[in-house]
Amino acid sequence: MQIQDQFPALKNSTYLNTATSCLLAKDILHWRRQHDEAFLQQGYAFRGHFEEFLVDVKRTVANFFHADAQNTFLLPNFSFGFNTFLQGLASAERILLLQEDYPSVNYPIERLAFPYAYVSVSASMEDDILRKIETFKPTVFAFSLVQYISGIKIDFKFLKHLKEKYPDMLLLADGTQYCGTEVFDFKASGLDLLASSGYKWMMAGYGSGFLLLQEQAKARLHHVHSTNTPSASFLREKDPFSLYFEPGHQDTLVFGTLKQAILLLQKTGIQTITDINHRLSIAAKIAFTERGLLTEAVVKRKQHATIFNLDLSETCYQQLQEQQIICVRRGSGVRVGFHFFNTEADLATLLQVIDTAINY
Repeated sequence: MQIQDQFPALKNSTYLNTATSCLLAKDILHWRRQHDEAFLQQGYAFRGHFEEFLVDVKRTVANFFHADAQNTFLLPNFSFGFNTFLQGLASAERILLLQEDYPSVNYPIERLAFPYAYVSVSASMEDDILRKIETFKPTVFAFSLVQYISGIKIDFKFLKHLKEKYPDMLLLADGTQYCGTEVFDFKASGLDLLASSGYKWMMAGYGSGFLLLQEQAKARLHHVHSTNTPSASFLREKDPFSLYFEPGHQDTLVFGTLKQAILLLQKTGIQTITDINHRLSIAAKIAFTERGLLTEAVVKRKQHATIFNLDLSETCYQQLQEQQIICVRRGSGVRVGFHFFNTEADLATLLQVIDTAINY
């Protein structure tokens, strides 16, 4: 079976909108139906082993990203986990941000009134970050691994260098537009925190997410180490950090779906996915550059993600919609994104409409 057979929506459209929401796979739908049928038939007894079930999901997430299971937490989305982490930091933390990063990264930091400063997203972004660190002296750098509008991806070698040069500065990353697109090793990354929603490139649907922590990040959440834990018997064995990041009941359907999505990624092969996405990204960037559709900052970058923002007219955008090429307007352009179930033929279909447009 070809991977495209897992996604029936591909038969009716050229789907280039994973940066907004991924498609649902057949295998995942099958598992979800079995899950709910069991709940229907068994009622309360269905939840009899939910704790072990969720521990298994955590192990699956941790193994996939080369993280520690005890420092892996299951979330409803990135925003919940990131806000929760920020609320545990001391108010004196100084935070460096990227201009026009995803609102769920920048807004809570602004709202909580941390001292903060910005660096523009540009072709020379990494050099600009180093210069800003020297003058602003942040204790935290919070950013998206991939920018949601432009698709600009931060240099991962730079992140390792940054951690080596400033070991006490926390690196907090939003991986929502990145996780699931290529091989990633959290322990070796230099990051102190990686949080992500699961409904985009991870293919896990809405309501799912996760957070990975290094010990240094946990140590900065001083009040979480409190010995004042709940006295209820069913909570006594819970880790303080689990109580902090995972309060209340958790949905086995949602997090079971996250596990099934990871199993599908593993079945396809994360290295295979990496290779497909890199190939599509390179081919797309060349084609879009030739047509003058990309910003100078994107053109000058050596590496790029699978997301592109194209300088297209409203007329061309409407023609794309009429041809069932699924994409959206973001910022000043039209955003498209390629995942491993896309092909060079999808890129060719997109280019054909663009090239025949009266005015793109």
